[in-house]
Amino acid sequence: MKILVVGAGAVGGYFGARLAQAGRDVTFLVRAARAQQLQRDGLRIISPHGDLTLKPQTITSTEITGPYDIIFLSVKAQALDQAIKDMAPAVGPETMIYTALNGMRHIGTLVHSFGEQAVLGGVTFVSTDLDEQGRIVQLTPVDKVIYGERSGEITPRIRSLDETLSNAGFATELSTNITQAMWDKWVTIASFGLMTCLLGGPVGEINAVSDGKQTALQAIDECAAIAKACGFPTPLPHLEIVRKLASEKGSKFTSSMYRDLQKGAPVEVDTILGDLLDHGHAHQIEAPLLQACCVRLRVYQNTLTSNKS
Repeated sequence: MKILVVGAGAVGGYFGARLAQAGRDVTFLVRAARAQQLQRDGLRIISPHGDLTLKPQTITSTEITGPYDIIFLSVKAQALDQAIKDMAPAVGPETMIYTALNGMRHIGTLVHSFGEQAVLGGVTFVSTDLDEQGRIVQLTPVDKVIYGERSGEITPRIRSLDETLSNAGFATELSTNITQAMWDKWVTIASFGLMTCLLGGPVGEINAVSDGKQTALQAIDECAAIAKACGFPTPLPHLEIVRKLASEKGSKFTSSMYRDLQKGAPVEVDTILGDLLDHGHAHQIEAPLLQACCVRLRVYQNTLTSNKS
């Protein structure tokens, strides 16, 4: 199957490179300048599973001549509209769009652009970052993708996708309840994004101060309460894992939102936290910590925009 990776950053670059390393037919949709950089320096990964440098197949939006079987969409929320325009020529009647974006808002946007049939549900688990040299650095050993039809059916095409992604150097799971899996991840990343951005440090530093642990656990409870009110209660075993991670003394764990904040980069406040808060308001769920973090990060975003103008 022909795979087009849209977004050769920390997440899309990582999984796309692993797929290419495993011999899959992978092309990266990039800007012309990024294509030149990748051909000059290669796509480089620093990983507990082994470092990798490869010269990937690349293409620009103007060079697309026909549809791909799979589009692996991995961009930041603020880049989604442009990505949709760029990848449109690659979407045909049989194309499956696997999305690695966080939250749920992007599903409606993609369905509006390409129809219900094209859009799969998807969840990725990997902690990666781009260093100063443009290398993808994997911060923990976890690397997994979950995928499924949003209807929950096991269709011939989803089996084909499963065969293509399996045994490619990372863990995979074909889900019959992918929407629940997406909500579970949303609760997780919103909780850690909320606690690290609002409280201003890694998990261990939060737990090292008086009332830090209790505040972190309250952040998780707020996010989980909203998911439950929306009909997607977080399974207790999953919730216990999240609480345990949030309670670890000495943990250096941070969220990707916090790392973006520290770099002075845009953060996905509206799609990860703001949209969840809106769902809470719709169900009359009080979430004061979530609300405070949304305000804090929106002020930050406005400052970024003002400084650029």
